[in-house]
Amino acid sequence: MAECSVTVDSTDQMSYSVREFMIDKSCKEFTIRLTFSGNLPKNVMGHNLVISKTADMQAIATEGMSQGLEKDYLRKDNAAIIAYTAMIGAEEKETSITFETSKLEAGGDYSFFCTFPGHITMMKGKVIVK
Repeated sequence: MAECSVTVDSTDQMSYSVREFMIDKSCKEFTIRLTFSGNLPKNVMGHNLVISKTADMQAIATEGMSQGLEKDYLRKDNAAIIAYTAMIGAEEKETSITFETSKLEAGGDYSFFCTFPGHITMMKGKVIVK
């Protein structure tokens, strides 16, 4: 049976605990649990996890900067966003999102990343869809 969820930790060092994770298309839904093991508040070192096609990552992050922290540095109605979590920091140690895998194509080029301004340079990874 396929694992239909993943837990990804984020830190004060601007990093995720994984560089890639796999989504099996036999899962109708997939859950991402984002945890925060740091001590800094989210206005200083907040993290979220957004999934999109790799080609759309930078545009989503750039557009998100103008949205501000109260909107999680994300324009949530952007059709290029496949899934996203809330922005968390020391105040909220965990968040999760469950989404339908029908939005993903096996073998497609997908990535996950953080939209907090400047974080995408270090906080990104591959989403492998099988």
